[in-house]
Formats: sequence, structure tokens, C-alpha cells
Amino acid sequence: MADITSGEGARIDINASGPGPRLMTADTLTGDKVVNRQGETLGTIDHIMLDVPRGRIAYAVMSSGGFLGLGDKLFAIPWSALTLDTERKCFILDADKEFFKTAPGFDKDHWPAEADMSWHQTLHSTYRSRPYWE
Repeated sequence: MADITSGEGARIDINASGPGPRLMTADTLTGDKVVNRQGETLGTIDHIMLDVPRGRIAYAVMSSGGFLGLGDKLFAIPWSALTLDTERKCFILDADKEFFKTAPGFDKDHWPAEADMSWHQTLHSTYRSRPYWE
């Protein structure tokens, strides 16, 4: 597989013999699993959040820990922290399952305030990713 990096976005691991998925609809990616490098499932992509004024993808919102949508905790993951694996149809995140016991998250009824820049900066620091707006 080849690793394609396009600016500050998610890296794409593709089979070098086929066309790369550089343009996709967001709903194509919703529902995809997020796995770590050990192959453990961390959650699934529920939403893809756009920074509309900048015209960029800001975060993928991953749900984890619930059962049939109940009790899920949501995690905003910087888009640049993810790698799309087109062969396995999942995202890869360099984190272990234990990380999400203390990682900043929220529930479906209490989303973070988008204007709170300290939240955004803490989030990017937590995932060791460069803020997309820089």
C-alpha cells in the first residue's frame, strides 16, 4: 500500500494498483470503524465536522463505548490524526483503547462550544496533531 499525504488532512493508505479516493462524500465515511495499529476497534465515525469559513474538515466525531447507540461517548478527533485505510474500509488512529478512558469526550446532548479555542488547542495537543487552522 502507498501512503498519500495531502496537506494537513487525513493520510490515505491505498492499494497502489487502483485509483485513490481523493474526493469522497462525507456519508461514505460515516459508519466506518476506527481501529488502532494493533487492530483493536476503538469506535465508529458518526459525523465529519466542517470548518465552513475555512473550507476544511476539522474533525471526525467517533462514538465509542455504548451499546446500540445508547451510552456512547463521543470524541472529536482531529482529521490529520487519522489515516484512511481504503483496503479495510476503516480509519487508523495511533492510540490504544485505554487512552479513551481519560480522553476529552462529550455526549450527544452536550457538544463542546465551537468558539472555545482553548478546547480546540487542547484537543490537538492531546492527539499530537498540528491544528488545521495554522
